[in-house]
Amino acid sequence: MAVKHALITGITGQDGAYLSKFLIEKGYEVHGLLRRSASADVVDTRLKWIGVAENVTLHDGNLTDLSGLIRILETVEPTEIYNLAAQSFVKSSWQQPYLTGLVTGLGVTNMLEATRLTCPQARFYQASSSEMFGLIQEPEQSESTPFYPRSPYGAAKLYGHWMTVNYRESFGLHASSGILFNHESPLRGIEFVTRKITDGVARIKLDLQKTLPLGNLDAKRDWGHARDYVKAMWLMLQQDEPDDYVIATGRTVSVRDFCTLAFSHVGLNAEDHVVLDERYLRPAEVNVLLGDPTKARKKLDWVAETTLEELIAEMVDADLDRLRHHEHL
Repeated sequence: MAVKHALITGITGQDGAYLSKFLIEKGYEVHGLLRRSASADVVDTRLKWIGVAENVTLHDGNLTDLSGLIRILETVEPTEIYNLAAQSFVKSSWQQPYLTGLVTGLGVTNMLEATRLTCPQARFYQASSSEMFGLIQEPEQSESTPFYPRSPYGAAKLYGHWMTVNYRESFGLHASSGILFNHESPLRGIEFVTRKITDGVARIKLDLQKTLPLGNLDAKRDWGHARDYVKAMWLMLQQDEPDDYVIATGRTVSVRDFCTLAFSHVGLNAEDHVVLDERYLRPAEVNVLLGDPTKARKKLDWVAETTLEELIAEMVDADLDRLRHHEHL
């Protein structure tokens, strides 16, 4: 049997690293799109941390450059394409709405068009987001729940989501979207609230700081482990027919509760250290997100395997270890 080739955009991010490891263990030849920047010397930190940096082939490219994407696809000849790249920090999307729309929205169109022109038989995965639901229209969000994005990021993701549906229906691409709810890990960027919490807990435990400033403590999210969620991405592309799937745990807790669990893991009381900092409040808040993964369970035979408590413990322990060894991620 011929070796499958996978191309992952956003390969140097959290999901890209976990997906690379998952695919390599399944015998894939893994290629990644690499956006060159001034921090190129540390760009593969996550791939190194997870132990796969030497097993992936990186190609210089950018979602905003259609001709470059076409050249890369002609070189890689991918069997499967995973479009994970985006400007993915919600807070920054208000500060950089045009860039967010260009990369997170139009970048999807570029990838779909390059696929259509170069390798239309390849199976395509689009990383959609629960942020598209925004001001929720139903208590539990499923594939049929109306969208109401509340940030430039959510709006850009929604554009990319519908373009994926359009290319599937117009050109017959095997293109699926995973509407992934929040998923975290020790590889999460420090700018995201979950990692900000676990890093802060570790610093406070090691007496490196006293307080943890945060924004809206009452916002509720459905948090799972990225390691579980990348398996769902792969499962979507193994189906005979492309489709869209909500990927979630079906459990929602507040940022406050996340803090309580993280601090209690190291024997501390969150109320003694967490303080409100209005700098971290969003212009328009998404108050509650709770996914309904019934379709994924029935059609993909997928369920979240890692509990929230296990996820938080893993993240806090990893941050404690990094700080003790003066490492950064």
